[in-house]
Formats: sequence, structure tokens, C-alpha cells
Amino acid sequence: MNLTSHQPTHPLIGDLSVPGDKSISHRAAILGGLAEGTTEISNFLCSEDCLHTLRAMEQLGARIQVLEEYDGVGPIHFFITGVGMSPLAPAESIDCGNSGTGMRLMAGMLAACPFESKMFGDASLSSRPMGRIIAPLTQMGASIEATGTRKGCAPLIIHGRTLSPIEYQLPVASAQVKSAILLAGMFASGTTMVIQPWITRDHTERLLSHFGIPCSVSQQGLNISITGPVVPQAHNLIIPGDISSAAFWMVAASIIPGSNLTLRKVGLNPTRTAILDVLQRMGAHMTINQASASNDGEPFGDITVRYAGPLHGTTIQEQEIPNLIDEIPILAIAASFAQGTTSIRHAKELRVKETDRIATTTQNLQAMGAHVEEFEDGMVIRGGNPLTGCLLNSFGDHRIAMSFLIAGLASQGSTTLEGVECIATSYPGFADHLAEALHE
Repeated sequence: MNLTSHQPTHPLIGDLSVPGDKSISHRAAILGGLAEGTTEISNFLCSEDCLHTLRAMEQLGARIQVLEEYDGVGPIHFFITGVGMSPLAPAESIDCGNSGTGMRLMAGMLAACPFESKMFGDASLSSRPMGRIIAPLTQMGASIEATGTRKGCAPLIIHGRTLSPIEYQLPVASAQVKSAILLAGMFASGTTMVIQPWITRDHTERLLSHFGIPCSVSQQGLNISITGPVVPQAHNLIIPGDISSAAFWMVAASIIPGSNLTLRKVGLNPTRTAILDVLQRMGAHMTINQASASNDGEPFGDITVRYAGPLHGTTIQEQEIPNLIDEIPILAIAASFAQGTTSIRHAKELRVKETDRIATTTQNLQAMGAHVEEFEDGMVIRGGNPLTGCLLNSFGDHRIAMSFLIAGLASQGSTTLEGVECIATSYPGFADHLAEALHE
């Protein structure tokens, strides 16, 4: 399936609501499925990734009662009745699809369950490293076999065991690894601590507290600990809009003259708002109206972006990378339309996402006429050169597909992305929102 974008007949003006936060949806499904009692979850992201995690929790004994679906794609509002920290052995292998988040987080939980389980995924997921979670979980006493054709990759066979608490220093900043350890720590007897080199997104810590589990965070936010065993208690949850999905439209409004776009009820968790800082540093005109009260521990609000002239280049700092790693492809688009040079380094993690996002971003930008120099850990973009639409490959990566469809909105001619089925991984409804932007 292909999608095409081109310069719209009118600027982007009005309101837009993006789907629920992907990171929170994964964690809500897991903790709601482990909890004692029934949790009502609203604005769940019914993307393929999150639906795989929700189905996995059903395989482990959680019960789902759907209250509302999105166009037959999947549930966005439902009750989930948890297993009270006593998951059942799955009758079949757990399919994680394309979701590295789902696989890594559930590995922490399954490592402590008294049964054997197997998790697998698609070709992309089967090429992504799992050793980063296997190492700390093994220190806790887990037995995990990575049986993929590539060393340290899925499918994973997990032989559940009684786990012991550890103190673990992350070699690289990773919210997924941190979360896998904390989920394992819920089952272990004693205190498990994770020490981060940089602050990473803290949705797990917030949701642990939301479900009644004490989670200690140091004043600097680098040391996180949990004392187990504990049982989460059901607690209703409203999930805010995903700031990573909103980022596509922030950049679009920043590079299309005359635009004035408001994105409603977007999550404003401070460990996720580095994208706002970088775009404002590049000269984007943004007004942020945060809600007066936090949404179940997650702040949210409305973001209005108004075109205020060409952006200008910037240097993205090393400490910013962990909290905008998913937004790098769309930031590279912004940089291509900016005046001056943008440097994105210390981002080697991009090499092991759904695709090698350093290579795929660079390749597609160069095909459109951008001046990009690729490095092992990132890229340097010399902006201001007009881009020309062309036929591009999505490489099966949802963020690459959406980023370059946004690029097409401000480029000369038409831009067509091949293989856009992957967009369903994180943003059901993107094609409709794109059609609205194009006034089609």
C-alpha cells in the first residue's frame, strides 16, 4: 500500500487530536493485567504494537470487556480484570508483532512466572537486540534463551524462576530496560534498584504509583527502586495523546507557511517534552496550555503551533537524545527545511530500531535533495536546500513513513511512500489526518 503527499492548497489551521500514548498504553495493559481487580482504561492506543501486548495479557489470564472500538481496528476504551500477580501459563507462544517495547517489558514479568513461555515477533523485531534485558534479568536469576538466527535476538524462551533483587547500573539510558527490571522487581523479595546514566521517560514509575506500588525515585531522578513482592491494585486510567505522534504535526505546522494548528490533550510528561525544547530552540512558535491538574500522574495539555518563518539549525545535546529518540526522524525533516546546520550525534541507538533509522533517514533525505552527512552515531544536516518529492521506501518503519509524508507537505512535487501498512504500528488514523491536511 502506498500513500502520497504534496503541498496542501491551504495551510494547516484548526484542531487535531492524536491517538493515545504508545508507551503508556503498553504499560497500562501490563499493569492492568497484573493488577487485583478491574481497571477501566480510556484512550488506549489501538495500534498493532499495543494490541499485541493487550492480547498477550489475555493469554496470561487477564479478561477484557470492550466498551468502545476505533473503526473496527481495536479497543480504545475497555475494562481489564487482572490476575492479581498470578499469570497463567499461555497455551501458545506469545506474538509480539513488531513491538520491542512489548517484548522487553513482558520478558521482565515472565522471567518471574512459574512456567515456561516463548515470545516471538516479525522479521524486524527478530533482528533487534534483547541481550540488554537478558543480562540484568539473568543477574536476578532468570533463565532466558535467545533462539533467533542473530545472536541475542528473538524468539525468546523464558524458563520462569524465583528472582532475587539486584542493583543494576544501565550501560546506556533505556526506559525499556529499566522497566523490564522494575517489572521483574515486583515479583522479587527485597529491593531492586536501577541506576540510569541519564533521565529516561518515567511512565513506568508513574504507573506503578498509580496502581498503588511504592516506587522510590532519587532527587536527581537517576536512581529508581521498588521493593517486592507487591500486587498492583486496579485503578482507572485515562491515557493522554502521544507526543511522539503529535510531533509530526508540530513539525508540519512549523514548516508550512500560514499554519496555526492546535493539538488537543497531548501528554506533557517532562521526560518526553525534549521535542518541544528542540523545536522552540529552532525558532518554532509554540503555545503550551497545560491542564491545571495532572491526568492520573501524567500531565497533559494543548499545544498550538503557528508558522513564524523559517526554522534555524541547532545542535541536539547528548543528554536530550534518550527523551526524543523516537522523534529524531521527524526532527531531521525539520532540520532539512531550517536555515543553517543541525547536528544530531550520540544517537547510535537509532541503528537498532525498527530499521537502522540513521541510514534510512539519511537515504530518503538525500533522495529528496537534502544535504546530509551520515555518521556512525547520527547525522549532520545542512538545511535550506529545497526538497523535491519522489518515490521513497518506508523500509517497513512507521516513523520513517510518517516523517517523509510530512516532508512531502512542504516539498516541490509529490512524495509517495511505499509500504505504509507499517503506520498501523503506532498511529491508526494517520492516513485520515493526512487527507484532512491535504484537503482531500
